[in-house]
Amino acid sequence: MAAFPGGGGGGGGGSGAGVVSWPRSPAVSALGSALGWEPLPGLQIRSRSVEQTLVPLVAQITTLINHKDKPRRSDRTLRAIQQVGQAVNLAVGRFVMVGEAIANENLELKEEMKIACTEAKQAGETIAHLTDVAALDPPEADGQITVFTDKTGVVKAARLLLSSVTKVLVLADRIVIKQIITSRNKVLLTMEQLEKVSSFQEFVQIFSQFGNEMVEFAHLTGDRQNDLKDEKKKAKMAASRAILEKCTMMLLTASKTCLRHPDCESARVNKAAVFHRMRLALEQVIEIVTDCRPSGENEPGPMSTYAGIKEFKNKVEGLRDNLLLLSKENLRAMLRVVLEHTEDFTDSAYTSHENREHILGLSKQAKMELEQLVSALTYAQNQKRREITDDLEVAILKMCQCMNELHRELHRTATSVAEDLIKYHSDHLVLKALKISGAEGNIEAVAEHSCKLSEQKEQLVEICHLLRHVSGTEPLEITCLHAEDTFLVTGPQIISAAETLTLHPSSKIAKENLDVFCEAWESQLSDMSLLLREISDVFEGRRGEKRVYLSLPRPGKHNANLKALKPTRLDNEEQTQLGRLGLELHKLTTRVDSEMEKWEDPENEIVRHGQSLSSMAYSMYLFTRGEGLLKTTQDLFQQAEAFATEGLKLASALLSFSNQLEDDDKPLLLREIDRMVPACQQLQVTARTLVQGKTATFTKVDTCIHKGKYILDIVAQVLPLSCKLLRKVSLHLGKWGKICTFVGGTPLSLFINCIP
Repeated sequence: MAAFPGGGGGGGGGSGAGVVSWPRSPAVSALGSALGWEPLPGLQIRSRSVEQTLVPLVAQITTLINHKDKPRRSDRTLRAIQQVGQAVNLAVGRFVMVGEAIANENLELKEEMKIACTEAKQAGETIAHLTDVAALDPPEADGQITVFTDKTGVVKAARLLLSSVTKVLVLADRIVIKQIITSRNKVLLTMEQLEKVSSFQEFVQIFSQFGNEMVEFAHLTGDRQNDLKDEKKKAKMAASRAILEKCTMMLLTASKTCLRHPDCESARVNKAAVFHRMRLALEQVIEIVTDCRPSGENEPGPMSTYAGIKEFKNKVEGLRDNLLLLSKENLRAMLRVVLEHTEDFTDSAYTSHENREHILGLSKQAKMELEQLVSALTYAQNQKRREITDDLEVAILKMCQCMNELHRELHRTATSVAEDLIKYHSDHLVLKALKISGAEGNIEAVAEHSCKLSEQKEQLVEICHLLRHVSGTEPLEITCLHAEDTFLVTGPQIISAAETLTLHPSSKIAKENLDVFCEAWESQLSDMSLLLREISDVFEGRRGEKRVYLSLPRPGKHNANLKALKPTRLDNEEQTQLGRLGLELHKLTTRVDSEMEKWEDPENEIVRHGQSLSSMAYSMYLFTRGEGLLKTTQDLFQQAEAFATEGLKLASALLSFSNQLEDDDKPLLLREIDRMVPACQQLQVTARTLVQGKTATFTKVDTCIHKGKYILDIVAQVLPLSCKLLRKVSLHLGKWGKICTFVGGTPLSLFINCIP
C-alpha cells in the first residue's frame, strides 16, 4: 500500500497563472514598494519555498539601497559593500546555472526561463559594478569616497534582479506542479486498467505498478503540503491524502472480492464506491495545487456559527473607529444569520433540554442587546459625533459579551454531545456483530445490524456537523467536514461488504474486505477523539490563530502566600470595565507581532523574548474578555509575574546587545532598558502582593494589566530600534555571507546546488 507521509508547514499551491500576489513577508513588500517593483504579469507567488528564498536576498539588497541616504562612507564600509555586491553576483551566477539546466529539461518553459535567467545575470553584474570600489569616484579631501552617485541605476538593477529571480522561482514552482499533475494522470490511467481487469494474475501485475505510482504521488503531494502557506489549503490537502491512503488498501481488497465473486452485486457496488472516492480525492489535490476548480469558481463552503459570531463581533467593535461602518439593518441581518445557525443545535435530537433552553435564552438576550446597541448608535449618528459615546461603548461591550456567552454555550453543547457519543460507540459492538453475522451467513441479523450502523452513522455525522460550528479555525472546520464525509461514505461501504460476506460466508477475501472497511471506521472514530481535543484546545486558547503562552507558574512555586488565596473570577461588570484596557493591550500585541516579522532571524534571543511577552499579553487580553486559559484572578497574577520575569530577560538580552554597538548608538537602547527594568520590577511586586476583598482584587487586576501594557509598549518601541541597530552592526562586521546562500532555504531542491 502507498505510504502517505504527513505534511506540515503552510502556504498555497500555485499553477503560475493569474494575477501576481506579493510574498507576505513585510520586508519583501516594503522593499518592493520602495523600489517601485511592479507585479509581473502571469506570475503568482503562493508557496512558502519561493517566499523564503526571496527574503534573504531582499534583506541584503535593502542594505545596499539604504546606503544611498548617506553618500560618504569610510574605506572599511566601502569594502563591506563591495563584498556584498560581489557575493550577490556570484550567488546569482550559480542560481542562473541551475535555472538554465532546468530550462533545458523542460522545453515548454525553456524560453521564459532563459529570459528570466539572462535578466537576473545582467542585474547581478550591474550590482557588482555599482558596488565596485575601483569604479567609484576618487576620494575627497577628507579621505572619504562618494558612493551610489547613480541612484537610479542602483534601484533599477535591484528591481530587475528581484523580478527576474522571482520569475525563475515561480517557473520552477510550475514545474513541481506539473510533476504532480503528471503523476496524478498516471495513477488515473492505471486505475482505469485495474477497474477493467478480469483475472487475478493481471490484477496483481497492474496493482504492483499502481502501488509504485501511488508512492510517487504520495511523496510529491507530501512535499507540496509541507510547502503550503494557506492553512485552509493545507488542511484540504491533508484530508485528500488521508482518503487516498486508506482507499488504496480498500481498493485492493474490494477488487479482489469482486474478482473472486464476479456475479455478486454488493461486491460490485462496494468496489465502485472506492474507485469513485479515490477519483474525487485525486481531483481535489489538483484543484489545490493549481488553485482553480473545474467550474472556474471558488468553493463557497458552509458557514460555521463560530465564523458568523466572529465576523459579527468584529463589525460591532469596528463601530468604535467608524460610527457609519454598518447600518442598523445590516447589524440585524448579520445577527439573524448567526441565530439561524444556532437552530442546528436547538433542533438536534442529541442536545439536552437544559442546553437547548440556555441557547434559546442567550439568543433572546442577543436580540435585546442588539436593540440597545442600535439605539445608542442611532443617537450618536444623529448627534453627528466623531468619537464614540459612553453609552455606545457600554452597548458594544455588552453585545460582544453576550455573543461570547452564546459561543461558550454552543461549544459546551457540541463537545458534551460528542464526548458522550464517541464514548458510547467506542466498543464497536455493531461492527463486531456484523462480522459475526456475516461469517454465519445470517441475512436477517446482518440486516438488523446494518440498520443500527446506519443510525450510528447519522449520529456521528450530526456531531461532526455540530463540532464544525464551534471548531474555531478553518483547518479544523475542514477536518470536521472530512470526518463527516468519511462516516457518510464508509457506513454504506461496510454494509455492502457485510452483505457480500453474508452471501459468501466461507470466503476469506470477503471477510478480509469487511475487516478493512471496519478498521477504517474505527480509525475515523479514534480520530474524532483527537479532533475533539484540538477543538477544545483552540477554545481554551492553547493553539490556533494566536499562540498563547502556556508556561504559567504553578501556585506556590514562586510565592508561598499564593496558596492561601482563594481564586476568583471577574463578574460581568468588572469585565465590562476592563474591556477597553484589554482592547488596547490586544492592539499592542498586534503591533509587537508585526515588528517581529521584520526580523531576518526569528531565533534571535530578542525576538524569542518578544514573542513570549506578546503571547502572555494576549492571554491577559483574553482574560479581560472571559476567554482563554486564565480563568481566575489568581491565574492572571501568576501570568503577570511570569510576564515581568520574561521582560527582565529581554532587558538582559538588550543590554548584552548594546555592548556590540558604537558609542553613538548605545544611549538610544540604554534609555529604553532603563525604562523597562523598573517597570518589570514594579509589576513583580504588584503581582506578589497579597490582597483581600473584591475591590482590592479588582484594583490589583487593573494595575497588573496597566503595567503589562506599559511594558509591552516599550517592547513595541525597542524591537524596531534593535532591528535597525542590528543591521547596522551586521554591515560593519562584514556579515555579507548570507547572500551567498540566498537560495539555500528553499524546499525546492532544484536550487540547493547554488550554495557555494
